[in-house]
Amino acid sequence: MSNKAERKKIKEAKQAAAKRKQQLNAWIIKAAVIIMVPLILFVFYQGLFTGPPTMPPDMISDADHVRGAEDADVTMTIYADFQCPACLTESDVIARAWREIQDEVRLVYRHFPLDTHRFAFQAARYAEAAGKQGKFWEMHNLLFSNQTLWSTLEDATLFFEGYAEELELDMDQLHVDIESTETRAKINADQQSGIRAGVRSTPAMYLNGRLVSNPQSPGRLIEMIREAQSG
Repeated sequence: MSNKAERKKIKEAKQAAAKRKQQLNAWIIKAAVIIMVPLILFVFYQGLFTGPPTMPPDMISDADHVRGAEDADVTMTIYADFQCPACLTESDVIARAWREIQDEVRLVYRHFPLDTHRFAFQAARYAEAAGKQGKFWEMHNLLFSNQTLWSTLEDATLFFEGYAEELELDMDQLHVDIESTETRAKINADQQSGIRAGVRSTPAMYLNGRLVSNPQSPGRLIEMIREAQSG
């Protein structure tokens, strides 16, 4: 075989090898797409359908914390931060008016912890974890009523733990729930709900989906509920 023929044969062999490599790479990419697309779609739909829903303020989901009359004409949705002083004031107004309005309203609490409050997200996690043991509102009340104590500390954890013990919660389960992705996702879903609804500061109160001014007294809150009932 001449040198020219030999060089041609070597060139053809290299071209054939390059073509086989190209075909192999294309097959690998195609196989990866076939495998990854269903996986991506599965993760997406798992998050879409099993994650906490992001609900508007006039709608209630099974994940929401609700108290009051189930058949009430008025839904009062509060977006709040446990470390927010104004939220403490509003929670006190609601508590003082509650006996008068509890049969006329459904109260929904949604988390809206602010980055400016160092313990707000942690407090929300403790409240959510307590809620998994049927004690959300009890923890809600303790966090707000003692806000001036724990909000100024270097570390509020011991106070939060003490409230959980006071409520006789299963502490091992509480700690699991505090760190769970489900708890974090619920808080984040509440925040996204508020952002979509137009919340810019806390507290934010919605009556039947309409943003209203924060009441400055129990009497004014009662008036607002009656006004919402009449349309």
